[in-house]
Amino acid sequence: MSEDELKDLDKEVRKLKRIASEWASQLHDLVEDRLPAGYEDIHPIAQSTYDACKAWADANARLAAAQKGA
Repeated sequence: MSEDELKDLDKEVRKLKRIASEWASQLHDLVEDRLPAGYEDIHPIAQSTYDACKAWADANARLAAAQKGA
């Protein structure tokens, strides 16, 4: 993998981490401020948080593998 490709992948990992953190913050706000009345929002927010964290973990694993191989 070229240096430019590694930089692009690193940038993607940082972006996905930010997105995952934003979803985690929404989940935290739901728990802190809106439950039990907002219980119907648990599943969609939790699913989006999970998906964002999974996307970050997958990209982070690709980056680690690429850095190890470099």
